[in-house]
Amino acid sequence: MKKDSLLIVSGGMDSITMLYEYKERIAVGISFDYGANHNAKEIPFARMHCERLGIRHISIDLGFVSDHFKSSLLSGAEAIPEGHYSAENMKSTVVPFRNGIMLSIACGIAESQRLKYVMIANHGGDHVIYPDCRPSFISAMSAAISAGTFANLEILAPYTHLTKGEIALHGKEIGIDYAETWSCYKGSDKHCGKCGTCVERQEALAYAGIEDTTVYEESESYCF
Repeated sequence: MKKDSLLIVSGGMDSITMLYEYKERIAVGISFDYGANHNAKEIPFARMHCERLGIRHISIDLGFVSDHFKSSLLSGAEAIPEGHYSAENMKSTVVPFRNGIMLSIACGIAESQRLKYVMIANHGGDHVIYPDCRPSFISAMSAAISAGTFANLEILAPYTHLTKGEIALHGKEIGIDYAETWSCYKGSDKHCGKCGTCVERQEALAYAGIEDTTVYEESESYCF
């Protein structure tokens, strides 16, 4: 298959799984540093996996986001809520229109590279909290990108209706070592084990029957 796609790759479980599952068609992996607590922990994993697969990696600085946007992701580790991802307090982690901004930039780079598709690893578990991960948004954004480019680019989001556990099953089949990914929104030296993304990570690995070798802060992780 000709490489025709650009993937927004964060360094987390979902985008790294997509990177490996669709490696034959991905020409470029792009990461965005928007000043979140965990960017410095996850982007090196994105770069490492792209280099391992011989895929060009680009990192884009979006410093203006941390300067002007409001989100607990941009306000230090102590601002990150703890508990399950479906809890109401997790809405504080929304970075307004983050995926819209990232997809727009990725679209411009993809067209400049003469690619046809922009890939994103949003999934079903995101829909409750993040408006710009929902199927209706992805569909509308894809239509806008197609209308706004000479090449009629499209968004590919094959995990939109999958749970994180189902994505982990894909990764298990491929043989991904999820210890080489980052989830924790607090961005400390170790995964905290208590924030929404850590809890979701543990649930997904348990669902897929994968041994969780993540290094968590002592006695702080949930048990499944």
